[in-house]
Formats: sequence, structure tokens, C-alpha cells
Amino acid sequence: MTAVSGEAAPPLLNSGLYDVSFDGQPLIVPSVGGINPNVRVGDGAFDFWADHIEPAVSVRHPDDRINAGLNVMACIGNEAVVISGDAKGATGRVTGKHGGIEHVMVDFTPEIMRKMAIGDKIQIWGCGLGMRLLDAPEIKIFNADPDFVEAWDPQLRDGKLHVRVAKLIPAAVMGSGLGRATVVRGDYDIQTFDDATAERYGLRDLRLGDIVAIVDADHSYGRIYRTGAISVGVVVHGRSFVAGHGPGVTSLLTSSAGNIEAAVDSSANLAQILRLR
Repeated sequence: MTAVSGEAAPPLLNSGLYDVSFDGQPLIVPSVGGINPNVRVGDGAFDFWADHIEPAVSVRHPDDRINAGLNVMACIGNEAVVISGDAKGATGRVTGKHGGIEHVMVDFTPEIMRKMAIGDKIQIWGCGLGMRLLDAPEIKIFNADPDFVEAWDPQLRDGKLHVRVAKLIPAAVMGSGLGRATVVRGDYDIQTFDDATAERYGLRDLRLGDIVAIVDADHSYGRIYRTGAISVGVVVHGRSFVAGHGPGVTSLLTSSAGNIEAAVDSSANLAQILRLR
């Protein structure tokens, strides 16, 4: 466990002003960053007229090098503490990491968020980086606090790790974020622009904080398509109107040999697992 820190990041427009949607429409909508008291894990990823909206509080350090450490060492479920401002002493939990903008998202109650200001300093007790599953060495684990894993309660049976997920996602729809050489920070996006695929897999019912299994995806050393592999992650930000983008997923587990068995369970969401709401 180690302390890493940042501050409540200001809201930013995704591309400076206008975004052009996948179907050619110019849009100005809320986007990344900020303190969002009415956007939290458990809410629908498509509930908001916004692009890449980040739940609750977005955290970033103004020094890029220090921010890289924050993004790598913070893990899903880590405790976060407000260390300045009117909400000083209040606690929350890390719920995601967003690549590109390099934010860490932290859930606090709306009452706490109403006391917070942009620039308030937030310390996270980073724990989970380097964790391994000793009884299942082929399965790699990333970005996960040990207490969160215990609450999620995956079970090893007959050489396979059995996990609860809210949705099964085909790797063919995964978009922005492919090609990174590591998955210990950031995310990659679920494209939802094909109506037939979105309907078949219930993609537009995704919620912020949903744990999802991505079928035929290997995250061992980056994010790639691999037949027979399976990866598991958590939905960390909302919908997008921009081509190649959509709700983002931060990696939790991967097996290049397919040794993860995912069972669909609608309660597999951070709001329930971490008892945030």
C-alpha cells in the first residue's frame, strides 16, 4: 500500500468545443472531468446527454509524471481521502481509470461532493499493483484492490476462474484504446453504433460500474483480439457520440487460454459490490 494523490480535476470539453458525431452531427455536450454529484456508478452509461462523462469526482495531478504514478498505482476499490477544503476527511472509493485524459475516478456521496471544490486535494491508498493469483498463474489480474476482489468473490473450480459479470461483450466492438502496450492504466471503449449488435448484447443497458466480460480479447500485454481468450473489466465512463468511442472499460482479469468462466449476474456492479449506494 502506498499513498498517491491528485486533485479534483476541472471539467473539459472533449475536443475544445464541437465534437462531430459518428453520423456527422456537430455537438457541444458535457464531457470529462469535474465533480458530478448526480453521476455515479450504478447509473446508466447512456442516461446522460454527455460524451465520455466520468462518474462522481475526476482526479488528476497537474504534474504529468506524478499523474502517471497516480494512474498506475490507484486500483479499483482503493480508499480515497479528501485532504483539503470543506470536505477534508471525507472518504470514497476508486471506481475507474480513463486513458487519454489520464483521470482516476473516485466515488463520493452527493452530500460530500456538494462540499468539494475543483482543486481539492485527494489522497488514494494505492494497493493492488503487482497482485497475482497464485492458484491460477495463467490468469493475470490488474487494477484491483484485494478487498474489492474479496467482495466480488471469484471462485477457482476445475482450473477455471468463475466470475460474476453484468454483460458479455464481443471483442469485435471494442474501439478506442486498442494498441496500448499495457493495461495497468486507462481503458478502452465499447462501440455501440451498430444497432443489431447493441440490441443483441444489450449494450445500451450498460451501467457505470458494471463488470463485463469481453470475449475473444487478450489483455496480457496490451489489448488485442485473440480467438478463445477472455478478459474482464469494469465500465468506467459513459457513452460517446464520436466514431470509435463508447463506454470505457478498465481491465481487471485476462486469460489468453480462456480459463475464465463468466456468469451473467445483474448485481455485478461496483455500486453493489463496494456498497456505494
